[in-house]
Amino acid sequence: MTARRRTLLVVSNRGPVGYDRDAAGERIVRRGAGGLVTALRGLLAHHDVTWIASATTAEERVLAAAGPLEEVARDGSSYRLRFVEHDPVAYDLFYNVVANPALWFVQHGLWDLKLDPGADLLPAWEQGYVPVNAGFASAVAEELERVPDAAVFFHDYHLYVAPALLRARCPEALTMHFIHIPWVAPDAWRVLPEPIVKAVHAGLCANDVVGFHTERWRSAFLDCVGEVLGPDAVGETIVTAHPISVDVAEFDELRSSEPVLEAERELLASRPEYLILRVDRTDPSKNTVRGLEAYGLLLERRPDLHGRVELHALLDPSRQSIPEYAAELERIERAAAAIELRFGRPDWQPLHLRVADDFAGSVAAYKQFDVLLVNAVMDGLNLVAKEAPFVNERDGVLVLSRQTGAFDELGAFAVPVDPFDVEGQADALELALELAPAERHRRRAAIEAQVREHDLAAWLDAVLSDLDRASTIRA
Repeated sequence: MTARRRTLLVVSNRGPVGYDRDAAGERIVRRGAGGLVTALRGLLAHHDVTWIASATTAEERVLAAAGPLEEVARDGSSYRLRFVEHDPVAYDLFYNVVANPALWFVQHGLWDLKLDPGADLLPAWEQGYVPVNAGFASAVAEELERVPDAAVFFHDYHLYVAPALLRARCPEALTMHFIHIPWVAPDAWRVLPEPIVKAVHAGLCANDVVGFHTERWRSAFLDCVGEVLGPDAVGETIVTAHPISVDVAEFDELRSSEPVLEAERELLASRPEYLILRVDRTDPSKNTVRGLEAYGLLLERRPDLHGRVELHALLDPSRQSIPEYAAELERIERAAAAIELRFGRPDWQPLHLRVADDFAGSVAAYKQFDVLLVNAVMDGLNLVAKEAPFVNERDGVLVLSRQTGAFDELGAFAVPVDPFDVEGQADALELALELAPAERHRRRAAIEAQVREHDLAAWLDAVLSDLDRASTIRA
């Protein structure tokens, strides 16, 4: 981590911790989930951080009214946490109509799954997305009055217009915006109303730095800005690409932690000869149904594997208040049931589907897989593709979609797949199961070495160096 200590305002929809009340009225503190929160926790030990996030529970709204909290991270680092309260109707439009699924689906090439394409999107934008972004911009502006030298670090697709709103109030603010999801070509954006598309790109260009995981997404953004706003619209904004990574110290500790070891013991008690694994959210972009179909095709081709192989699909339930996501979970459950009905027998369960938040269980499975399937339709990066091989103890083989950002780094060590080609995915699973031990070891060891060298600390150094460069340009 870069030695120079900075004052940072980290701005994201989701906070590093969340608060609620249980049935007895006692306050519950829960660790924030998701790759973004995990990645940014590394800032807390080395910089003076105020984290600004949405208040999404009644308890968080009480805390928002009371003012910023002094928090202590798991490693003992202290930081300030400020919750922003939003009008509930506006927040529902912001989150459940615009951010998810509209922006998410467009940026993952999934607009055809939208149940009501374009319906009431512009009013939802004006009455939900923009007001929520304005609330964030106001909170950041107030913090800049307290710490004028702070740099502002915006994150992801929830906050596309907040930088421009902040710039109007605080023209001297130093801001960076990191996009954790893919950026698609100009044609893909045309399904959205033109005012939204222009506001998204103008909002990002109001930053001093805009960051992406890969050169693919960076190039697509520059193409879009040129077409949507004109060839000179980027101006002095620095547009960079740095793939996020894994906190290697955390995962070295996790692999031998008691919750993981306990889950691993349970897994080993009934472990098959060959374990195929997927760990995902129940999100349409993760392409779970096609992955299950590919596994079914493998079982059809290879009756000799019956009783010897199992697929463990460990899924975290995602955004079930949104119809498209609820429908995706139903499709997954139907596909899983079809495999069980066709291939299951009293002495063998070919598929284990778990829909729950069980991180320790996932890490235990990371250690034990023989094949890891990551077949996302599109993914900004996909941290599972780095985390799982990093801790794996069986020289497991990574089967990886070419449409993930992680493929740019790990594709040479993975078995590549087209996310839409079910037969090709079945071929890849079969190939991965049959790779020679020496080749399996070479590939997994190469991924571990890549992750150790290009770890989370290196990513944080890179993005903060971009901020330094932007500060020099401003000076």
